[in-house]
Amino acid sequence: MQIKSSSYKDSGVNIKKADQFISQIKPLAKATYRPEVLAGLGGFGALFHVDFQKYKDPVIVSSTDGVGTKLKIAFMTNRHDTIGIDLVAMSVNDILTMGAEPLFFLDYFATANLELSIATEVLKGISEGCKISNCSLIGGETAEMPGFYQKGEYDLAGFAVGIVERNKVIDGSAIKIGHKLVGLSSSGLHSNGFSLVRKIFFEQLKLKATDTVKELIKTGSWEMLPVFRFLQLKGKIKDTEMYRTFNCGIGYILIVPDNEAQDLVHALNNLKQKAFIIGEVTAKKGADVVYK
Repeated sequence: MQIKSSSYKDSGVNIKKADQFISQIKPLAKATYRPEVLAGLGGFGALFHVDFQKYKDPVIVSSTDGVGTKLKIAFMTNRHDTIGIDLVAMSVNDILTMGAEPLFFLDYFATANLELSIATEVLKGISEGCKISNCSLIGGETAEMPGFYQKGEYDLAGFAVGIVERNKVIDGSAIKIGHKLVGLSSSGLHSNGFSLVRKIFFEQLKLKATDTVKELIKTGSWEMLPVFRFLQLKGKIKDTEMYRTFNCGIGYILIVPDNEAQDLVHALNNLKQKAFIIGEVTAKKGADVVYK
């Protein structure tokens, strides 16, 4: 009995297609390159030259994250060009919170079988996120794993590296009683709470991914987007659970001295970034510092 010869392609992994994908996305990555990039996509490792003479006592800051079950929404809507922006933001925002400047970013894209059109759309979003944050997309990994992922689905992870002067690291130690909390408006749900979102929207309410819900609200000292109020009403979610799970309209919080808060809000609003004073740091019994 003659045994038919087998190849890697027969098992579902197409190396030629992966090479084609790298060729297609190189321009997307190159569009994000800062002057410090020496070698990016295509090699065994990426090279990024940091001029440490520009710094007195530099500290490297790193972060890694994914976008969670928001990927399921991308699959349902067949919309793949924005999920990469979320991916970059999840890691870059963590670096910014430490006071660091993001320098470069790498991604990990894993799927059952590589669909060039979908993968390219994902990388377009990652490239856009890197351009927005002035962060170079200098490398990544694409993995085809048939039998491990569902057909038509993929997973994403991201890795970011930044730099900050040691004496400028933000660790919360400078927060004092009387400081104000300035909240920056979120653009929506961002990447948290999507397991609960899908449960309410698609399991309980039997909605479709293309359905539109409108309901204008305003809560407290900032504007809460309609989607949050809708989720709370239809899902019968308690306030504490809402604020623990979702951003509820505030995507980022800055803690600043009282005399700087109002000027900061005006400056952010002039930059087309909605901002609100949403609270202040107070003392409670036992002299512990709390936020209200």
